[in-house]
Parts: sequence; C-alpha cells; structure tokens
Amino acid sequence: MEHTATGLVGFARALRHSGMACGPTRVQAFLAATEHVGLDRSAVYWAGRLTLCSEPDDVPRYDAAFGSWFGGAALPAESPGRPLPRPARIAALSAADGGDQDGDADKPLAAAASDAEVLRRRDLAELGTAEREHLRRMLAVLRPEPPTRPALRHRRSKRGALSSRATLRELLRSGGEPLRLRRQKRSRRPRRVVLLIDVSGSMSPYADALMRFAHVVVRRSPASTEVFTLGTRMTRVSRQLRQRDPEAALLAASRAVPDFSGGTRLGETLRVFLDRWGQRGVARGSVVVLFSDGWERGDSAELGEQMRRLRRLARAVVWANPHAGHDGYQPVQSGIVAALPHVDRMVAGHSLRSLEDVWSWVRRLSQPGSAPEERSAGFRQN
Repeated sequence: MEHTATGLVGFARALRHSGMACGPTRVQAFLAATEHVGLDRSAVYWAGRLTLCSEPDDVPRYDAAFGSWFGGAALPAESPGRPLPRPARIAALSAADGGDQDGDADKPLAAAASDAEVLRRRDLAELGTAEREHLRRMLAVLRPEPPTRPALRHRRSKRGALSSRATLRELLRSGGEPLRLRRQKRSRRPRRVVLLIDVSGSMSPYADALMRFAHVVVRRSPASTEVFTLGTRMTRVSRQLRQRDPEAALLAASRAVPDFSGGTRLGETLRVFLDRWGQRGVARGSVVVLFSDGWERGDSAELGEQMRRLRRLARAVVWANPHAGHDGYQPVQSGIVAALPHVDRMVAGHSLRSLEDVWSWVRRLSQPGSAPEERSAGFRQN
C-alpha cells in the first residue's frame, strides 16, 4: 500500500477525533519522521507512535487506529529498544481495597465495571486527578438523544390517521378502484434546549464537567442547542462548543468567558440573557436548564422576577443544583427560595449519574403531553 502525505495526515486526523492530542506540531513531526525512516509499514508505525502519542494511555488507541487504517498483521507490542510503558491504571473507586486477588479471569473486568459505576455516582468536586481524567472519557462517549416536539407537517406512515388527500390521489391513479388506504402521522422536529451554566467561584469544582457535558449535547444537536455562561456577566459559548475536539472546544470557551471563578449575579445576568436572547426567540418554547448552586450576591427579588419572565417564555425550566445531591440538603438559600416557584423541576447536578437524570427530565418535559405532576415545581434528590 502506498502511503501518501494525504493518507498520513488523514490517519493523524482520525487519531485526533478519537480523543488523542494530535496537534499540528505533532503531525508535522510525524511527517518528517516518515520522510526520514521511509514508508515501510513497521517504520511508519514506530514513527507515528513516537511522535503522535503523548502519554501511555494513547498507545492502545493508537494501535487500534493503526490496524484499522493501514490493515495487515498486528505489530509487536514492545519497541525494539525499550519496553512499552504500562498504561496508568485508575485507582479503585470503591471503599474496599482494590488489590490483586486470585480468582477467575473475568474479575478484573467486573471490578472495572463496578469502579465505573461508582465513579458515575461520585460528587464531581471530590474527584482526584486520575478520576477526573476517567470521567472526561466517560463524558466523551455519552450520546444524549435530543428532545423532539411534534411538527405541523405530516409524513407517510404505515400506522396513523387516514390521509384523505393521499388516499384520493391513489384512487385517481387507479381509476377509482380502492386499492390502498394511505395513512400519515405528525413529523417530529428538534426541541430547542438552552443550557445556562454558572461559572462563579462556588461552582468552579463542577465547571469543567458541566462544560464538557454541554459540549456533548451541542455536538449531538448543534442547530437546536444554545449554551451560555453566567457569573458577573453573560457569555454565549455555543459557537465555541460546536468544535469536534473537546479540548479545543473548552479552550476556546475559556478564552471567550472573562469571568470564570468570579462572583455571582444571577438576576442581572438572566435579565441580560432575556433582553438580548431569550425574548427574541431563543427561550421561546425551549427547555431551559440552569446549572447553579443558587448563591446570589445580587438582589434575590431580581432573580425571582427574571425567573418568572423566563418561565413564561420557556416550555419548561429545570434547575440542576450540585448541592441537591447531598444528604440533608434543603433549598433555603435566598436565590433558590426566590426562583423555586418558577422552576418546573429542581434536581441534583453533582455527578455524572445526576447529569444523565437531568437530560431525562429535559426529554420528558419537552413533550406536550407531560403530566401535570411532572411539570409542577418540586425538589428531587438523587
């Protein structure tokens, strides 16, 4: 197989899409290395592994992508000069000691699955470095299904209401003989979702995970998802989060937001959002999710008034509060008390499991036939 520069660059692009940090500098080094060692398959493999892999955890992904891209027999797992560094293993997340024990061969896999489930329920603010890296990978593979709503138009269907026009046209084509009854049902259109993420100092332990969750949602439905950050000011970051690579998207968003880890003026920033974006159509008929702990430095009455405006425009309003996932939490903060009457549902937002629950409420409340008890303001602890 002849390896051209275009094919090598395409291989590097595939690695970048799989989550590896293969920037322009590494790609240039890869091309220079292949020019130096030649285009033999083994030489290309080691040239790419030395220039495109930035950490031991990249090696398994590189091997899988290389075999898929170039094909052929598997190459040796160790380099000629030095042994392959062992990939870093994430520490056991359960309370029990995760040391090696004798047993069946499937126990490590079961332990890994158990650790992943524990990590899904852990508070994001309490994770260590290795756990946060593992959580980023779990967030990257999420596939949240976008909420939909009934459209005005209809489409053909094997089951559904009788379509008199289509049936009449069928009769005209067959000379009046009733050969087939045509049926139709309502089409579905995406329901707009607006994510408002509090990036103040009290929310800084959760900001990275929340922005990564927003990136996953935006990538699944870029045309019907809007993301704004709230702090001392309001910033729209939807365009930055539409980039494919999560690291590049978060870097662009961080550069666009000037008030990370600052103060909180939810009432003022919500008023700016509604005046500039929400009233003009972004919030109309949308499901709005506000990620915040409710600590308000401004006027709580202002926050209550803006939440009332938001609720009149939106299809539903969901408040995801990280502290709501803790035992014994009560919504007694002044900001929460002022906003709670205008919220359809308050849920926890402290873990990956709670974020999945938030999205399930987004899909449920986006439907016209949602039950009244589901739409009533309430507090749910996960």
